[in-house]
Amino acid sequence: MGRDWIDWHRSYDDPASSLSQRLLVVTRLIRETLDAAPAGPIRVVSLCAGDGRDLILAARGHQRAGDLNGLLVELDPSLASAAEVDVGSLGGALTVANTDAGDTAGYAEALPVDLLLLCGIFGNVSNDDIAGTIAAVPAMCRAGATIIWTRHRRAPDATPSIRRWFDAVGCTSTAFVSPDSGSFAIGRERFDDASPGGSLPDRLFSFRDDLW
Repeated sequence: MGRDWIDWHRSYDDPASSLSQRLLVVTRLIRETLDAAPAGPIRVVSLCAGDGRDLILAARGHQRAGDLNGLLVELDPSLASAAEVDVGSLGGALTVANTDAGDTAGYAEALPVDLLLLCGIFGNVSNDDIAGTIAAVPAMCRAGATIIWTRHRRAPDATPSIRRWFDAVGCTSTAFVSPDSGSFAIGRERFDDASPGGSLPDRLFSFRDDLW
């Protein structure tokens, strides 16, 4: 039986929840990324975007909101509909794709990007899928792109491996925020490869119920 993602999102309503605390950090890191972005369009893809509140909160009222274009990819139709309502208020060219973010065919035409959001994914997929998703970064990102990711730090803590995998594909860590070793972690990477590219796999990941 799959997780009820609508119910999961209700934790955002509790300001003391770890999910709300994580959201504050992710939102701050996105805003800092927008602050530093060069002039011109900012291409973004958010995978497993949920209702899109991290990107939407970061962009709302930001002077670069109108430069955002790209896709929020979310499989749950109710969450995708909520995101679609809110992105329309930003004044940019963001759209929502109600499709499986693990299947790259649903957003391949939106790549490569300047900002890739991988939030809420790595705690729900196998380590092999995490490694495979990170290995696809050169095919998904432009040189200088920012990638923001999240992962819980329950034992066994996978974040050291995740950071090494990003290093191995030409990324440099620009932020790593974690309240403590058993809590959550948010990473921000800069893709420094001067010659991005490579083959985009047909599938990046599949969610697994047995990891909860």
